[in-house]
Parts: sequence; structure tokens; C-alpha cells
Amino acid sequence: MKYDDASWHYGGDFPAHLAPEAGSTHIAMFVVWCALNGLASEFHTDESADLLAQLEARSITPARWFITACDEKFTDEDLTVEGNAFASTYYGVDGSFASGPNAYLTDYDKEFSDSETLYDVSDSWESYDRMAPKIASRFNSWSKPPWWKRLL
Repeated sequence: MKYDDASWHYGGDFPAHLAPEAGSTHIAMFVVWCALNGLASEFHTDESADLLAQLEARSITPARWFITACDEKFTDEDLTVEGNAFASTYYGVDGSFASGPNAYLTDYDKEFSDSETLYDVSDSWESYDRMAPKIASRFNSWSKPPWWKRLL
């Protein structure tokens, strides 16, 4: 299953002043957060361990890692079972982003409201550091058991 693909963005109504790689940044911020928080699949932890090490050392930017490690595509093969459950709820499925106040793209837009478009956000660790706490907060809320399970 494909969650997102950078070509879906730069292949459409994309700002002419940006390089196509800018269509990867918003996707990368989410996938990188997952990878750095134990939700990366064995493909990334085993077969692409050298790239993951570069990411952990911050010697490669989030979008550059995503472009190289994921070929600009975010699929269910990038995450663990738990990661996919979270992504399905928060990020969305098959290119249709999750709806409601918890949607990733809504959070991303709010965090980077100072950017002209979501594509104008820089591929940098500073951008990642701005978005990571929101993703972490959403993950923590999502991963808590429903109130009724606490009664058992």
C-alpha cells in the first residue's frame, strides 16, 4: 500500500520556483520521525542500515534520506506493524490524507504557516525539529489505550 509519493506532488500543480525534491519534504518529516522512533521496517534497519545510521547522525537531511532510502515513495514496507497502524490513522492511506483535527497535513500546515506553501518548507533538521514534537504528541495520544481499557 502506498501512503504518498513525491511525484504526486511535483507532477501536478507544483510551484515553478522549486526543485522537484521539495515535493518530498513533507513526506520525509513523517517517515523520518517514524524511523528515528523505532517504527522503521526491517528493510531500513537491516538492509539500509548505513543510510539509517547517516540519518541518526544527522549527516543527511530528512528529504535526502527519504529520496535515497525510499525512492520518493512512502509505503507500508517502510514501517513496522505499529508504524503502519499509526500512519493509517494520522497520515492517511493511498494518497488521501486522514481527515479531522489529528491529520498530519493539517498539523504540518499549522506548524509551517509562515511558509508560502507546504512545499516551501526547507529540507533541514531545523524544520524537522519544529515538526517532530507534534508528531510525537500525536503518536503518544494515539498509542494510549482508550479510557475503558484502564478500568480492566
